[in-house]
Amino acid sequence: MKNKLLIIILGLLLLSTPAFSKEKEAVIPVDAKLEYNNGLDMYKLGKYEEAIACFRTAIRLYPDYIDAYYNLGSILDYLNQGDEAIYVLKQIMTRKPDDDEAAFKIAKIAVKLGDRTTASQYVSMIPNTSEYYIQAKELMMKHGLQQTKNNNTKSKLPQQSGGYLNITSPTGITTDSEGNVYIASFTENAIIKVTPDNKRIIFFKNSILKGPISIASDSDGNMYIANFNANNVLKLSKFGKAEVFISNAPKPYSVHVGGNMLFVSCQGSNSVIRKRIN
Repeated sequence: MKNKLLIIILGLLLLSTPAFSKEKEAVIPVDAKLEYNNGLDMYKLGKYEEAIACFRTAIRLYPDYIDAYYNLGSILDYLNQGDEAIYVLKQIMTRKPDDDEAAFKIAKIAVKLGDRTTASQYVSMIPNTSEYYIQAKELMMKHGLQQTKNNNTKSKLPQQSGGYLNITSPTGITTDSEGNVYIASFTENAIIKVTPDNKRIIFFKNSILKGPISIASDSDGNMYIANFNANNVLKLSKFGKAEVFISNAPKPYSVHVGGNMLFVSCQGSNSVIRKRIN
């Protein structure tokens, strides 16, 4: 049985003893643990907004706090903030790709949002050896989800260990369905494209690009760039056409695409912006 604490909102059931992630307890800073436990206490009292704030603080103090992500995502789902819940739960998958529990929960939330693409993608990640496999198959059958092959893009990307050398101030990275890698160069104000056969070109360089930090791609191949020094977020098409997608984003640092939503963390305002892609 997993030692992750499960918040089961609908049944108002919560384990009385706080549980931590599978990592060694000593790795988690004390202040992060305190915030996490405060979040559990706030949840027990029905103070969901306060619990959310505590779990977010725990994550800020310890960015790999799997249980904090899971409980935060569970509360957001309960409060019908599905897009943000999926974003939070995806942070677990980034850090722990074999977390079938998180994958199943993402699929269930995506079904409620009507996002069949995301639901199919994550339910397909659950192997037949998982304790969530039967539930995943039932979810697929009930909602007519399609089994997807998640290795199509991976097969086009380089499969050997290695790297890309001599890139000035590399920051954000994303890939496309053709196996191309896009790397932001912060000081060069450029987006570099590296093809599967290791050819390197300047994909985009323009005065509109000022201190690119993070990059995220949507299902249509558009890229969203945290344009740190310009206090905005750019949308860059797969053909290299750029436009300002969010004009007022104080010191945007990280961008993430979840379904039809773009999330942007802003260091200048200590906030996260979310905006529909289309």
